[in-house]
Amino acid sequence: MDKRYLDLLGRQFPTIEAASTEIINLEAILNLPKGTEHFLSDVHGEYEAFDHVLRNASGAVARKINEEFGTELREKEKHDLCTLIYYPSERLEIIKREEKESINEWYMVTLMRLVRICKACSSKYTRSKVRKALPVAFSYIIEELMYESGDDEHKHAYVTAIFHSIIDNGRSDAFIIEMSLLIQRLVIDRLHLVGDVYDRGPGAHLIMDKLMNYRDIDIQWGNHDVLWMGAAAGNDACMCNVIRISLRYANLTTLEDGYGINMIPLATFAQSHYQNDTCLPYMPKLKYADINYDEANVRLISQMHKAIAIIQWKLEHDIIVRHPEWNMENRDLLHRLNRQDGTVEIGGNWYKMKDPDFPTVDPNDPYALTDEERDVVEKLHNSFAGSAKLAQHLRLMLDKGSLYLVCNGNLLFHASIPMTEDGKFKEVELLGRKYSGRAFCDEVDRLVRVACLPCKDLPEYKESIDYMWYWWCGADSPSFDKHQMATFERYLLDEKETHTERKGFYYKHREHDKYCDYILDEFGVIGEHRHIINGHVPVKTTKGESPIRANGKVLVIDGGFSRAYHSETGIAGYTLISNSHTMQLVQHEPFESRQKAIEEGCDLQGTHFVVETDSKRTYVRDTDNGRKLQNQVDELKELLKYYKLKYSQQ
Repeated sequence: MDKRYLDLLGRQFPTIEAASTEIINLEAILNLPKGTEHFLSDVHGEYEAFDHVLRNASGAVARKINEEFGTELREKEKHDLCTLIYYPSERLEIIKREEKESINEWYMVTLMRLVRICKACSSKYTRSKVRKALPVAFSYIIEELMYESGDDEHKHAYVTAIFHSIIDNGRSDAFIIEMSLLIQRLVIDRLHLVGDVYDRGPGAHLIMDKLMNYRDIDIQWGNHDVLWMGAAAGNDACMCNVIRISLRYANLTTLEDGYGINMIPLATFAQSHYQNDTCLPYMPKLKYADINYDEANVRLISQMHKAIAIIQWKLEHDIIVRHPEWNMENRDLLHRLNRQDGTVEIGGNWYKMKDPDFPTVDPNDPYALTDEERDVVEKLHNSFAGSAKLAQHLRLMLDKGSLYLVCNGNLLFHASIPMTEDGKFKEVELLGRKYSGRAFCDEVDRLVRVACLPCKDLPEYKESIDYMWYWWCGADSPSFDKHQMATFERYLLDEKETHTERKGFYYKHREHDKYCDYILDEFGVIGEHRHIINGHVPVKTTKGESPIRANGKVLVIDGGFSRAYHSETGIAGYTLISNSHTMQLVQHEPFESRQKAIEEGCDLQGTHFVVETDSKRTYVRDTDNGRKLQNQVDELKELLKYYKLKYSQQ
């Protein structure tokens, strides 16, 4: 090893004793079991269900309780303990009413049980790592309880005295709450969110708030995340798409309450220009709305919906003209309208439109914004740009997010990688250069950061802002990868053949082992058991589809978290748990409500499928981080040799 590097390493570990101590510490860590990883995808603003899945760790909390107590507790006792850990504050209020006469006895039993579960959950971690997770107010007490054995008579009395003191001093509730939250933190070592926090459901901003405080998380950007990132970065076409989708699902909560976006300019404009318009194709999907809207509000939402859709189609034209290399001219449809008979020409065929009225579209200049539309766009743009909360969440997406991630033998990306029909990576042009495979994904990731950080001094900044929109709906986008986004057709045409959005070849190739190995090799994924983990396309269990593809090499975990997908998928989402023994898919049933979970103990029911069981337990040394730690050990051993040689020559 280079002497200069050893001298630098020696500054951090200046003695044989210091280097030896660190080697001992690292080698101990390498021999711990791998921590549990939790994979979620396509949560689409469904905050209550998402929050519950984090609290119960897709059944990992219940599994720990069952392993620890076995037949020692009845099923109801174990179930009640689970619910307490999920919602400690709320459950305590109910329990104190039910156990009024014997609450101190209940406290004593519950405190002992929680400590046992904490011990079980912390067994995979170093004491130092556990200490960092402890709540400040009770850190010393919890550490004493977790690491003291009650087998010894004197130690048993010591531990019991601590419990009595907690109860006598009125700190039981606070202690139980903190212990429950600690269990939630310890049962999962790392959370992977494989895209699509946003759209459809009303709580995307709440999900992002929760992720802000999650200790170890990574996010792979989904196409709906991209749209919001583009809007926050200043792309007005992305902004209009965000607003249109929010209106389509009658979900203004995230926009208005979450991010403080002022929708009054759009509402005023829509009422003025569409007051006599039925706007029937633009009626919102009220079935999944979080608010009961009256008839007047539904009408206003429909008018706003139509207004922003037309503005969107105009703004998209400008980007399409600036980038002929994207070959998206077929998405420009406003100049193909026949006002006399209410038809539109698409692909050489003429179709009757369900709504032929476009009062703000000038036949002589169909893509020009009117002065009023331009004013609306400017005000909305300023509102998005001025949202501190949105900027904060965008920063989290950049700090914790990426287009793809290689982690512990798994390749995570939300949707796709552009491929050719014969199973090779497709060459895609970006800013005048061609890329494919991993190099293409890396360049897309870079352009996103240029747009969102923002890097206005770079010559490609304006092109990167435009690319945020292409990333949402372009044929060669790794987060879309369909031949077109048929928004116009789905709104205004009855003919189903016009609604078709043909998927790219990746979706065919991921069914076969050899192509999956080709992709995994390209991204440098190693290991005996390696997988591609995707979301994006809901798995339709009602049609017999499986989330497991290519003999287990591909796991698709979008099972329909969003309520809008439940009738299509037949379930309420998949999640994935990978611990030191197995990898398990969890198929979830619809989550009823947070209130029912608290009051009646209704858990998010799930069916567990073992995807893979290793014959030997996985340890930290077998993980990506373990390989880094082993490199550090090897370097420190070289430093020890250097010290011994140096001292022997003195």
